[in-house]
Amino acid sequence: MSEKITAETRTEFGKGAARRIRRDNKIPAVLYGHGNEPVHVTLPGHATMMALKHGGANALLELEIDGKSTLGLTKQVQVDPIRRVIEHIDFVVVVKGEKVTVQVPVLLVGEAGPDTLVVTDTTEIELEAEATHIPESIEVSIEGLPAGTQILASDLTLPSGSTLTLDPETLIVNITEQVSAEALEAELEEAEAEAGIERDEADNDVDEVGAEESSDEASATEE
Repeated sequence: MSEKITAETRTEFGKGAARRIRRDNKIPAVLYGHGNEPVHVTLPGHATMMALKHGGANALLELEIDGKSTLGLTKQVQVDPIRRVIEHIDFVVVVKGEKVTVQVPVLLVGEAGPDTLVVTDTTEIELEAEATHIPESIEVSIEGLPAGTQILASDLTLPSGSTLTLDPETLIVNITEQVSAEALEAELEEAEAEAGIERDEADNDVDEVGAEESSDEASATEE
């Protein structure tokens, strides 16, 4: 779904002009693509921000420019890192029925089995979809999955009309067994021993002192 926004063409450029536009609670933007010259416009700040929020990373906006309607697919949004306001937007012009290549975020759904650790190896996937039917995200169910499960790109369920463009063997989610602190310490000691690394006595003394202090504090609390 595209959201309709009325845009104004602009002829002033540069940092000074951009600052004036933003002071009026508007956003400078540019549209390019389909072999046409870039079109520089000004967008209403609040309406555009809400449209981008609803549309997600690949928001599609129907831009009304000088009485003509143009579909613009969001390609880059520049945000001020301090004030978190939109400074500039780049759109690519698309037409209905046209297919585009986009990056779509991966959304995990559910909870894996007990004592597991879930690692998302790929947070976004590249796919080809119709410009007017780009999914906001690709859901991946991990409900009840045991340790040792790996979900590859080829395992994903894509919406109708979407085609995967990245390597089907790309690892998306890796579910492993959760490791306890004791097991991690044991692995570290084993690795150090194999590497011929000996722990300093001072380190052991510190560990022992720390353990004694913890014991003393526990006793004092009980008293």
